[in-house]
Amino acid sequence: MKLLTTLLTGSALVAAGSAFANDHMASDMTLVSWGGAYQTSQQKAYTEPYMAANEGVSVTWDESSNEAVSKLRAMNEAGNVTWDLVDVEGPDSQRLCDEGLAMEIDFDDVLAQGDDGSDVEDDFGPTLINDCFIPQIVFSTTFGYRTDVEEWDGRTPTSLCDVFDLENFPGKRALEKRPKKNLEWALLCDGVAQEDLYDVLETPEGLEQSLAKLDTIKDETIWWSSGADTPQLLADGEIVIGSAYNGRLFSVIEEQSQPVAMLWDWQVFDFDGWVIPADLPDDRLARVLDFVKYATDTQRLADQAAYISYGPARASSQPLVSTHAELGIEMAPHMPTNPANQKNFLVNNIEWWADNQDDVEARFQAWLAK
Repeated sequence: MKLLTTLLTGSALVAAGSAFANDHMASDMTLVSWGGAYQTSQQKAYTEPYMAANEGVSVTWDESSNEAVSKLRAMNEAGNVTWDLVDVEGPDSQRLCDEGLAMEIDFDDVLAQGDDGSDVEDDFGPTLINDCFIPQIVFSTTFGYRTDVEEWDGRTPTSLCDVFDLENFPGKRALEKRPKKNLEWALLCDGVAQEDLYDVLETPEGLEQSLAKLDTIKDETIWWSSGADTPQLLADGEIVIGSAYNGRLFSVIEEQSQPVAMLWDWQVFDFDGWVIPADLPDDRLARVLDFVKYATDTQRLADQAAYISYGPARASSQPLVSTHAELGIEMAPHMPTNPANQKNFLVNNIEWWADNQDDVEARFQAWLAK
């Protein structure tokens, strides 16, 4: 993938897992994810076949991944961590790792080699972004728009900055109720070069510049907090354009046949994967490690791409991606990592967001409340 040549790798420090492989394993797991089409793809590709192969194992899902950091902090302080495996984006995994709330692992010990014989670290490559993060997919946040807006007089959005153009593309927008991505998009459309984004955001003036740009569309924006919101708002005609995870947009376009199209310009790539809460009891950890080795092998990651348009994190999985499990359509053109879809793209600066998330979030929420 073109993307994977542009990023830096992480390293693993502490071995964990193999000693528990033959110990008693818990018979149930609580997995934390995001709900919707993405969680369904995990169920189809990972948990359903795993439970079929491991009689008596049960899985409970919690859809709280957007609150993973705060909830794991609270559980840790209370001494009662009830989650066994947590799906998070890259920046949140960095914060959990830095705070000692996620377990550091040895990737070669915990994860399976590639089906093509490749070593784990070579196969996952740059998606191994820190010592705690177990990669699953490469996804993007991008924009979907209605294709039947009469007020647009036949015009079609082709640029990210069309989101900020209320004259040519009037109507309600939807943006996530978080600063990440929104701030970068605002600065790009206010003339800041891609390579300067985080230098600008590092300053109080740069943060205010990005918020001032967002001010230009604030009154026409619905702020979403659930990944299901924008696709539903688009399908209902309550908005004309909105940001969403590309897999959610794929669902509303291809599975629901809604009059919606994708705007890939300046999509923001991110990595999504598992973290294991630190200090799990031995029986729960043994079960989790057994599941993780299974769920992140070459075939399972390729299987997930049959249910959702997210690119598998392993290079060895790429050739196994074929058609959608139900629709029968080729999935490659719908992947964010398809070269045709990534002429302009961003990758979140994970370390910057890990260092600045709390302060920037507070300023962003104060701005929203005005």
